[in-house]
Amino acid sequence: MTEYYLDAGTTWSKLLELDAEEQTLCLDSKYLIEKDKVFKDKNNKTRTGSLYLFPSKLLKNIDIKIDGATGHMVKNMLKDKSGYMNEILALAYGAKKNFGNCENRVVLDIGSRDAKWIKFKNNKYQDLDWNGSCASATGATIEMLCKFYNINTDTLPDVEEKHSVTCGVFGMERIMDDIANDVSPEISISKYIHGIAYNMWNFTSREKEIYLSGGLCLNKCFIKHLEKYCRVYPLGRNMLILGLF
Repeated sequence: MTEYYLDAGTTWSKLLELDAEEQTLCLDSKYLIEKDKVFKDKNNKTRTGSLYLFPSKLLKNIDIKIDGATGHMVKNMLKDKSGYMNEILALAYGAKKNFGNCENRVVLDIGSRDAKWIKFKNNKYQDLDWNGSCASATGATIEMLCKFYNINTDTLPDVEEKHSVTCGVFGMERIMDDIANDVSPEISISKYIHGIAYNMWNFTSREKEIYLSGGLCLNKCFIKHLEKYCRVYPLGRNMLILGLF
């Protein structure tokens, strides 16, 4: 029987379709990012599934019931409310499943509007933190700026200077000030991303190694600036959905 697991973010959502007998999702094929991928469930059973990444505004077009979910505004899509999982728990379970043995690792997940990390010590959960109050620490602000200025983050330069990013609004104000003073948008946004990377390093208590989850795994500019402070291991953006089944 087909099962569905959903990580519903503010901007982007990930949906895993397991053991599908036939195509039942009303999603364009362009949103299919992995097909016939092999997974292990919590009972160590091998499962085959397809993974979709799509704008969260399309959730209203998905007329199916979900077996397990995390994220925003998805409880009405669940087969049973007990299938809902807090995001930090989904991250923890997903990381544990991904690594098997989580000796002394910090996993940082950055989403559209928040950031969260969990620390493992001796293969046990030791500590965590979650910052959902400041948009400057998220991917949505970066995505909005790059779309406005038609900039690809892959081509942004490495900069030593950084904006002091304590709030998304103030961060954008500094970018406007830079541009008014003939600083290019590319340089100013790189400074902004550098500031976010520095904040994330401080947010995780200045760890020497960070395992990075979420959409910013694909942001080369963010990773190269975070690497100024610690070693970075990108995990992709599927950690939360792995923790659901």
